[in-house]
Amino acid sequence: MNILPKVSIGLSLLMSGTYAFSQANSKSKIIKPNIVLIFMDDMGYGDLSCSGATQYKTPNLDRLAAQGIRFTNFVSAQAVCSASRAGILTGCYPNRVGISGALMPNAEIGLNPSEETIPEILKKQDYKTGAIGKWHLGHHRQFLPLQQGFDEYLGLPYSNDMWPVFFDGSRNVSKEYARKLNYPELPLIRNNDKIRELKTLDDQAGLTTLYTETAVDFIKRNKNNPFFLYLAHSMPHVPLAVSSKFKGKSEQGLYGDVMMEIDWSVGEILKALEQNGLEKNTLVIFTSDNGPWINFGNHAGSTGGLREGKGNSFEGGQRVPCLMKWPGHIQEGTVCNKLASTIDILPTLASITNSPLPEKKIDGVNILPLLLGDGNANPRESFLYYYRKNSLEAVRKGDWKLVFAHPGRTYIGFKPGTDGFPGEVNENFQFEEGLYDLRRDPGERYDVKEYYPEVVAELKKLADEARIDLGDDIQKAEGANRRMPGRINDN
Repeated sequence: MNILPKVSIGLSLLMSGTYAFSQANSKSKIIKPNIVLIFMDDMGYGDLSCSGATQYKTPNLDRLAAQGIRFTNFVSAQAVCSASRAGILTGCYPNRVGISGALMPNAEIGLNPSEETIPEILKKQDYKTGAIGKWHLGHHRQFLPLQQGFDEYLGLPYSNDMWPVFFDGSRNVSKEYARKLNYPELPLIRNNDKIRELKTLDDQAGLTTLYTETAVDFIKRNKNNPFFLYLAHSMPHVPLAVSSKFKGKSEQGLYGDVMMEIDWSVGEILKALEQNGLEKNTLVIFTSDNGPWINFGNHAGSTGGLREGKGNSFEGGQRVPCLMKWPGHIQEGTVCNKLASTIDILPTLASITNSPLPEKKIDGVNILPLLLGDGNANPRESFLYYYRKNSLEAVRKGDWKLVFAHPGRTYIGFKPGTDGFPGEVNENFQFEEGLYDLRRDPGERYDVKEYYPEVVAELKKLADEARIDLGDDIQKAEGANRRMPGRINDN
């Protein structure tokens, strides 16, 4: 018997006139929509002006929210770079496909090419596919985007901080040590080949503009056939850099300037869709890979009051903004409070485009009913919070979240850094078990496990099932259904 209270959270859709469509009728109108997926790096839940950001404005993102749906309980696959990207592109918990943490420039693994990605399933429906920006799923040729379903690629193979210049400065690690790790200058790659190196922050200042102009060009070149565009910005991950167009424009300093340029970029994408007659048949998705790296202080974003940040399974690390716009299908001005995740994007796009799901097991669920305004739909009832290599740190069902005792990163009690230099952080703080009611306590401040033992028991049962499937390093459980990453010596 399910003893958890049934959740009826505010997805209220006012339906009138031609907007009163059924899911079935709406799906009959779907003819291979274009899809633009914009994926930010380290942008927090509170970094949009429509979600409370101050000292700068994000009018284009606010307009995107007003013209579509804004999710308030949307979580990333995992609270760190590579793992999160593996999750969004495969529809799997990252540990299922063997990707954890952030792959470094000396890594010998990558996303296994045998995994089916969003572009690969869409190509079965004759989509053109393009990737722009940060990849971070393996920098060796066999793992790059063209080997993972994309027709073309321009961007960085990993994070914009993974270069000797950054290690010689804000990471307080010598350039010589970084070179011993075989960290090269930051390579800019087109398709499979390095076209130049970024050696200074001034070189990075042009990244957002370069990515945006490349994205607009991709849209123009593919306006006569369905396309999938994956635009993964390098910002606002540190080190921050911004073009002269926005330098000094915000009242929040460099971070605000960067956010204003990101907002401009989104505006350019929306304008390109409108100018090429594609707006009505394009689904635009905007979200982030994880929460802000908050020990970087004024060079980090905002969690909007949620607990902790990047690299942590509390909500500040894993709950992220998510906006979607699809004229004629998503009701304007919708706010969805139902639980959803980046791993749900793949099966949702498969449903929209009538594409086959991957042959191997995935973890995402189809959230199309939420997009189409079905207030009774609740496609995702639970979520597993894995971190580190394969540690199950928390589970959620409905509004209840059970955090297990585990070692992890905490920012609380440590002074943040300034101007690109990090503050201190405890990477091995011992968290205690706690139960949190996210409806009343989204900041996860009040442990209520002693009042709800029956809820704790049910969530522990959910965790036990997860350990059988995916394992748990904390409990020394291997898991029966994890798959291996690709390795550079694989045939």
